[in-house]
Amino acid sequence: MKKQKFGSTIVFIILILFLICYLSPLILVIFGSFKSYSEIMTNVLSIPQKLTFGNFSTVFSSMNYPKSFLNTLIVTVIGVTGIVILGSLAGYKLSRVKTKYSYLIFLFCIMPMIIPFQSFMITLVKVSKQLGLIGNLYGLGIIYWGLGAPLSIFLYHGFVKSIPHELEECAMLDGCSPLRLFVSIIFPMLKPVTASVIVINAMWIWNDFLLPLLIIGSSGDNNTLQLAAYGFMGQYKMEWQNIMAGAILIIIPALVIYMIFQKNIVKGMVTGAVKG
Repeated sequence: MKKQKFGSTIVFIILILFLICYLSPLILVIFGSFKSYSEIMTNVLSIPQKLTFGNFSTVFSSMNYPKSFLNTLIVTVIGVTGIVILGSLAGYKLSRVKTKYSYLIFLFCIMPMIIPFQSFMITLVKVSKQLGLIGNLYGLGIIYWGLGAPLSIFLYHGFVKSIPHELEECAMLDGCSPLRLFVSIIFPMLKPVTASVIVINAMWIWNDFLLPLLIIGSSGDNNTLQLAAYGFMGQYKMEWQNIMAGAILIIIPALVIYMIFQKNIVKGMVTGAVKG
């Protein structure tokens, strides 16, 4: 019994050490957001000698935080809404329709997950320019549909298999149309995996930097929070105290979204992946 307790204690200590290592970058960012520039340059690992809240007010005004926040929210809502609609419809249909080519189509839909974004980003920008999606928030949100759909289709495709066919058969016998069947019966039952899809894609879109930089650029009224924070990175000087304070202001909304949906994330991910 004592050996078992001793082993559990050792495992617990190891896990705590791993947790500290994992959270250490975030802790340094939090400490740095309350330091002055000179204090960061002197010792970046030290605890702030004096809390400097002025960094947050400077960042709030310099980033035009309310406008940047609204821009990021618009892009995130458009992107997540489209991904949920496309992913749920495609995942449901591909899971229910069993033909000679349905599985090949499913593989074709999820194959982009293994393709690095950097390998096709130049082509994506050229195509987006021809379609008139460059330079506006709505175009950026629409582009996220195609990038986020593969993973969402994969998760929905697996989760739909846990829904009994008898429910659909009964609804069809009562005269329910296919669209109404999906909207009224199937989609409400996809709540756990939908929560996972929303959180995964919302946090990805909210924190994304490269695609907004390619589509919108680094200046203008359409800046997202990430692009606005990029302004603190100069050619000759990095305003680290403002960069870290900006990172905290960007992280907080994403953390709130995660806390709201955290109960359904694991359930949706596990069910969708295992049954897929």
